[in-house]
Amino acid sequence: MIDRLCIVGTGLIGGSLARDLRRLGKVGEIVGSSRRAANLERAVALGVIDRFDVDAARAVAGADMVVVAVPLGAIGAVFERVRDAIGNDTVITDVGSAKGGVVAAARAVLGPRLARFVPAHPVAGTEHSGVDSSVERLFECRRVIVTPIPETDADAVERVLAMWKAVGSDVLEMDVDHHDQILAATSHLPHMLAYTLVDVLGRMKDRSEIFRYSAGGLRDFTRVASSDPQMWHDICAENRGPIVEVLERFGAALDRLTDAVRRGDGEYVRSVFTRAKAARDRQF
Repeated sequence: MIDRLCIVGTGLIGGSLARDLRRLGKVGEIVGSSRRAANLERAVALGVIDRFDVDAARAVAGADMVVVAVPLGAIGAVFERVRDAIGNDTVITDVGSAKGGVVAAARAVLGPRLARFVPAHPVAGTEHSGVDSSVERLFECRRVIVTPIPETDADAVERVLAMWKAVGSDVLEMDVDHHDQILAATSHLPHMLAYTLVDVLGRMKDRSEIFRYSAGGLRDFTRVASSDPQMWHDICAENRGPIVEVLERFGAALDRLTDAVRRGDGEYVRSVFTRAKAARDRQF
């Protein structure tokens, strides 16, 4: 049971977590904080939070669990604002989809509070953002990856694990660097491809007809290109190395496929499609 939960960044992920913890009776009071009071007023109106303070330091006072759910580029600044306001026993965690930069910021800023910091990443969400998009059961049967560092207290890890398990998540632990490499391939690369494809099509001369006559495949593949551009800008900046590595690998494969199509090498093209179909059918 969390007596007082503070969510800094009450949007899709933070708001959905708050909704589920309240629905399941796993939290007492929920306090929200973000830069814009209008968003927080909306969160109160929706019943997502009980009260709010735009000053994050005041908002976290007295909380036993603090969840930082702001864009990656803003997490370090939040750590600086709340460091001296969180209690000795307060657990602080985040929901960022790249962990290396978050851990570096925590080590640089949190000082003695670092032992109570548990990096985490719920692998869930939609292309929408904001508290109005928050929903119940978003995390049921979805993975949450926790990436504790050597400085992290075991008790803090257990409390974060318990929070995510309470909302029905499949929780696992992973090394920080390994997490960032895996997510670059499984999440970050697909978003880069979707954004780039829509950008290319949107700048073609026949773009109006291209989108008008597109089938479900294009809509499904590019759905995530409706995600928040600032959030994905921050992810690219924070996980630059692994993303560049997987983009270069994909680019080389695409160049080989392009060359095969140009030369009419149907055997190579078919082999790529056959391997891809077999791999997807096995995994999904």
